[in-house]
Amino acid sequence: MVTSDYTHIWDCCCDHGLLGAALLKRHVAPHIHFVDVVPQLMSELEKKLQHFYLHSSSSWQIHCLDVEALPLEQYEGKSIVIIAGVGGDLITQFVTAIHQSHFTTPIDFLLCPVYQQFTLRQRLIELDFSLKDEVLIEENRRLYEILLVSSPAKTDDKPAKISPVGELIWQTNTDEEAKVATDYLNQTLNHFQRMQQGGDYDVQHIIDVYRSVSHKHNIYIGSRND
Repeated sequence: MVTSDYTHIWDCCCDHGLLGAALLKRHVAPHIHFVDVVPQLMSELEKKLQHFYLHSSSSWQIHCLDVEALPLEQYEGKSIVIIAGVGGDLITQFVTAIHQSHFTTPIDFLLCPVYQQFTLRQRLIELDFSLKDEVLIEENRRLYEILLVSSPAKTDDKPAKISPVGELIWQTNTDEEAKVATDYLNQTLNHFQRMQQGGDYDVQHIIDVYRSVSHKHNIYIGSRND
């Protein structure tokens, strides 16, 4: 989902840098930035990058700092900020802070929350972000939402709205995609139903919205063994 439209790619919460390194191999952008707050991780990553990508046609840079403090204003050209592998609450915090610090700068975000997808989507809607793409993926028997979104920009185009529970992710073309969508919807519904039954949270409104997905897109709710 990362195209060659970007001058700068920011691989945030990069950990061991596997995602950024894969993008370096593809030469998908002139500049790739690796961002994490853990000094030891970043020191080890820098050594690996110097060993394997010293002469890469794409330049790379290490940033040991908090994601909220990305120095986007120091770099000319279009940026995409990638945040994956952390909770939706934390991604919500990061995206909000970056947007507030760079309110007039159009920025694309590629987001893959581990949990709290509904919370993240609600905040993106509040910030008036627009949707460029969204997909479901399955990896190591876990299912993830990936959202490619843009911060608000002055344009004559009519941007696509972000859905609280997703829209494109439920539109399937193959049996495999349909199975992934069905499994993910049932998994998500079961999660919120357990929360509702626990009595600590009232999430019935969220359950109702996800149930409406099954009617709109003809997705089966219930055990696949039923």
